[in-house]
Amino acid sequence: MLVYPDFNPVALSLGPLKIRWYGLMYVVGFLSAWLLARRRASQPGSTWTALDVDDLVFYCVFGVILGGRIGYLVFYGHEALSADSSYWYKIWLGGMSFHGGLIGVIVALLVLARVRHKNVIDVFDFAAPLPGIGFFAVRVGNFINGELWGKPTTSALGVLVRQADGTMIALHASQLYEAALEGLALFLILWWFTRVPRPRGAAAGLFLCTYAVSRIAVEFVRVPDRQLGYLAFDWVTMGQILSLPMLIAGIAFLIMAYARGTPSGNYRTGGLPAG
Repeated sequence: MLVYPDFNPVALSLGPLKIRWYGLMYVVGFLSAWLLARRRASQPGSTWTALDVDDLVFYCVFGVILGGRIGYLVFYGHEALSADSSYWYKIWLGGMSFHGGLIGVIVALLVLARVRHKNVIDVFDFAAPLPGIGFFAVRVGNFINGELWGKPTTSALGVLVRQADGTMIALHASQLYEAALEGLALFLILWWFTRVPRPRGAAAGLFLCTYAVSRIAVEFVRVPDRQLGYLAFDWVTMGQILSLPMLIAGIAFLIMAYARGTPSGNYRTGGLPAG
């Protein structure tokens, strides 16, 4: 088994300024999304311009940070906020909710669609393949921070983690499972799927389904937040409950997309390729 190496969460210290790995992972996520979006916008027939992409990433930065932090405080952070009233802005300590960030991004994309005069579902579809690399990076940041561990295990996949009393316990590295499923696998699936025009809403639906299924699955081996515990049946977690509406919405998006067959507005040619 791998022994957890007790990473230093600070990547670089410049006097009083401390740059943490967790924060750097968000930079990786936003930069990768910008580069991928620029690449897609540059393809022949794309209705997206470089300026559209710049606005997309700009709005989403605020959506992710504000939504992710507020979502964490609402869903998970009551205890931490009660103990430290200044905790709400200490993002460098961790404490971001994916589901809160998703809500923030949805609001940001709604604003972008209005400002850039685009169909909002087209905007959702264009954005769908972009965050996977960022999800991967942030989950690696969780691993470096030594947070969000899974349950004890005897599996060879376990990671030996030193406890407060000095003992070593093998735990599921659920952060890395999430990095692989919610991050890398989601990116590869969505990037492949969106390589050609799809019906309006299909990419957004596939994104919601892929993330929701991945998150629900990993939650079975991930330890729930201590302040919440299991919400029902000794196995239902807040992450699963928040992911279920995503799965339902994703299935609905996919059904409607292929039932209606409306061409994507992200391509000037319109329509779908033969076959």
